[in-house]
Amino acid sequence: MAALAVTALAACTASKPGPEGTAKALAAAISTGDFATVTLTGATATEAAAERTTAFDGLKPWQPRVVVKDVATTKDAPDAATATLAFTWDVDASDTDWTYTTTARLARVEDAWQVAWNPFVLAPDLVAGEALSAQRIPAQRAGVVSESGAPIVTDRDVMRVGVDKTRLDASAQDAAARALAQALGMDGDAYAARVAAAGAKAFIEALVVRSNDSSYDLTALQKLAGVNLVKDSLPLAPTRRFARPILGTVGAATAEIIDASNGAIKAGDLTGLSGLQREFDAQLRGLPGLTVAATSAISGAARELFHSDPTVGTPLVLTLDPTLQDVAEGILADVVPASAIVAIRPSSGDVLVAASGPGGDGLSTATMGKYAPGSTFKLATALALLRSGVTPDTTVTCPDSVTVDGRKFSNYPGYPTNRMGEITLRSALANSCNTAFIGARDAAPQAALADAAASLGLGVSGTTGFPAYLGSVPATADGTDHAASMIGQGRVEASPLAMARVAASIAQGSLVTPRLVVPAADATAASVSAASDAATNVATGVATGNATTAAPEPTSVPGAPLTAAEASALRDMMRAVVTEGSGALLLDVPGAPVLAKSGTAQFGTDGDLRNHVWMLAIQGDLAVAVFVGEGDFGSTTSGPLLKRFLLAAAS
Repeated sequence: MAALAVTALAACTASKPGPEGTAKALAAAISTGDFATVTLTGATATEAAAERTTAFDGLKPWQPRVVVKDVATTKDAPDAATATLAFTWDVDASDTDWTYTTTARLARVEDAWQVAWNPFVLAPDLVAGEALSAQRIPAQRAGVVSESGAPIVTDRDVMRVGVDKTRLDASAQDAAARALAQALGMDGDAYAARVAAAGAKAFIEALVVRSNDSSYDLTALQKLAGVNLVKDSLPLAPTRRFARPILGTVGAATAEIIDASNGAIKAGDLTGLSGLQREFDAQLRGLPGLTVAATSAISGAARELFHSDPTVGTPLVLTLDPTLQDVAEGILADVVPASAIVAIRPSSGDVLVAASGPGGDGLSTATMGKYAPGSTFKLATALALLRSGVTPDTTVTCPDSVTVDGRKFSNYPGYPTNRMGEITLRSALANSCNTAFIGARDAAPQAALADAAASLGLGVSGTTGFPAYLGSVPATADGTDHAASMIGQGRVEASPLAMARVAASIAQGSLVTPRLVVPAADATAASVSAASDAATNVATGVATGNATTAAPEPTSVPGAPLTAAEASALRDMMRAVVTEGSGALLLDVPGAPVLAKSGTAQFGTDGDLRNHVWMLAIQGDLAVAVFVGEGDFGSTTSGPLLKRFLLAAAS
């Protein structure tokens, strides 16, 4: 038997392509579906293209990448050749592709090489009438856990409440839909329209309710005509309110998400719809498995050509303390305006609490709110003054009012008269004397003020790993604009997270970067254990990428590093807020001494001025910011909320 001679692939130099060039043209045609440049026997170019479409249409949007592996001829048959084609299908986001080879027979006829067309050129042993199809095997979505391994988001039992049209005559369906909508507080017209538009045997979901949610009488709902309750489970936080604006929600993929996924997400898939669930969706949802089969249109028989097992998602590890987060949200539950409590561990930057009250209408007030920080900003102003050469014991003047370019600035109503006149900077901060700080504005030009704020992290961003607003301080300002900046108003803005960062940096003695999401590389054994548990659930039938979001661009560059002496002086003055100033209500909180700063910032128009109210605190390795969008004063509105939180944290 003559030995095979394998011809190296090379560009064809003849006027007509040789076997190598013909094989390359075939590979290109299979890749694109255009067979116009290939000479075929046994089928026309149109017929070959049609067979390719029939075979591959069930694998859209994937397309194969086809290359020529080699072309072999024999000495005994120089007019015949066999081309080996290598196929690569990139069927998911993993590094594993579906690969295989097929062979094509080539023959030279009158100095031109032709391809003998056969469907098995497209896939192993493929015959006419067979088509390829893919069946996805859903992956188990991972949960969200704390660093200690406590579950935050995990599968929890729910009831899908809706009208089941199989339980009703057509004439009764509209009334049933409206009755259920009324019971659930929904738009009756909209829900009735959905019911009417659905198929004759459809179940039209109205609401998904936690099985243990006592705010809904599931027994009574089930007694309504045509209503059905379907048991299911969904990845949910411990309670409906738990860090909801930050965690976001999980549900069926929307058309927009599907379109943007390049085939990674299909209709019916469970995906993150908002918040961190959306931000880290690729990590959490894992990778679906896949089975590719060739199925006969005649007999229906199927042959498996490729299989991959699903890859369980990787848990998202957060620094939140579930107990403290729940405590904070309980404290804010009855606060009508937008509100927030943020707690940071200064030694690590870990965000232990990021609670937003119900008054924020779904906004993460804690991390994304933008408000004037008022007198809590005087910590940055005090730092700028310290850098000008003053000390906490330096005498400053606290008059009843001060006028700048015709605008009169006063102290808050009820400011203690015995803390006016010549007082120390410590006393001015402890009692929050507006006029003393504005009167010292020449010692703290706007550039120095912005630099001091940046030293404490206000107005300085960086990659936090989660969406966050960390404040804005103008680098230039004069006149009344500069005067307003000295007391945290005007163009100065901050979020509760940003002000908690200020307190944490003072407590730590250096700039603290808030950390909420633990990077996958740094995840503790808790996440590994959670992933193992999820894998076990998949194996027993119980039903990765990482995205980060940079904080908004900073309005100032990082300031001069905070020194130990500066931080010590600021802590000294914050302690005076508790011992002699507006934070006296915190004096009896057990545990380490509490340091604090209250803040009130006016907003609105003349005749309708209202107050944003703040209270910051440091206690041991805990820094807290409490914010209420509208209240009396920081010490009287936010102060009691802060005290409740500190007492709970100490217990």
